[in-house]
Amino acid sequence: MIEAHDLHKYFGTFHAVRGISLNVPSGQVLALLGPNGAGKTTTVRMLSAILQPNQGSARIAGHDVVAEPQIVRHKIGLLTEYPGLYARMTAVDYLLFFGRLQGMNQHDCTVRITQLLQQFGLWQARDRKLDGYSKGMKQKVALIRAMIHDPDVLFLDEPTTAMDPQSARTVRDAIAELRNSRRAVVLCTHNLNEAEELADHIAVVRGGQIVASGTEAQLTHELLGDPIWEVTTARSLGSQIVDLNAMLEIEEFSDTWLRYRTRRPAETNPALLRKLHNAGVPVISLSEVPRSLETVYLRIVGEDQPERMAGVSAANEVNA
Repeated sequence: MIEAHDLHKYFGTFHAVRGISLNVPSGQVLALLGPNGAGKTTTVRMLSAILQPNQGSARIAGHDVVAEPQIVRHKIGLLTEYPGLYARMTAVDYLLFFGRLQGMNQHDCTVRITQLLQQFGLWQARDRKLDGYSKGMKQKVALIRAMIHDPDVLFLDEPTTAMDPQSARTVRDAIAELRNSRRAVVLCTHNLNEAEELADHIAVVRGGQIVASGTEAQLTHELLGDPIWEVTTARSLGSQIVDLNAMLEIEEFSDTWLRYRTRRPAETNPALLRKLHNAGVPVISLSEVPRSLETVYLRIVGEDQPERMAGVSAANEVNA
């Protein structure tokens, strides 16, 4: 659905995007993560047929972004980080205007507007002018504008910015529903919890390049190593630490707990419990230590050189 190969973009002498390749099929959500200025928005603008790449190619639903820009713009829905709204229009008139621009007839457009305004909790405010909307409400209207014509591809740049928790949940639920449909979605976000929840595939962009990509599980394993487990006991481990050190890859320990790594928990954990039981050491808990996407992300963007991340994923290429 979204195909890009070796995209480059220059602004004067500044090389903003440096050979990015993407392949996002329908029904998938790709999260683009990266610091400000990394090249995420520029990449989305090229894929949206707003900017022309200086090098490389891209196709959206089979249409070339350079040769067929008008078709591409009808195939996509785009939510920019700072969407401009016509503040003196009501929500209904504003959305009707953009629906008609996308070639929808009056009836279908009205039905779609009603459905989306109700879904996003804006139906009661439909006849109010947009300059009276809160920031979160305006963001919802901008998202509805991107979805109004039921596009094959959605590009969402910070879709829940400025929203209260309840509104953000409504938007995330809507994106999750889109993931199960025929659409391909690219999500640019700084909200790592959002990326964890919604994305099938994650790509980290830095310096105009994709420096790591994969599922959350793949990135976590490749960047942070084998899972870490923690066992807590009801009394001191004492001399048992010496014996346990022979069978476990211990990371750290105290008098009544220890943390260790294992890639085979189905074998290691029962053996550990048996050993502690035989030694008369009661176990209070045994659980995997959570590792967040934030930890993975900070590890990636903290690397000195993008080339050092080559082992994490195919350089500059994402296959979602």
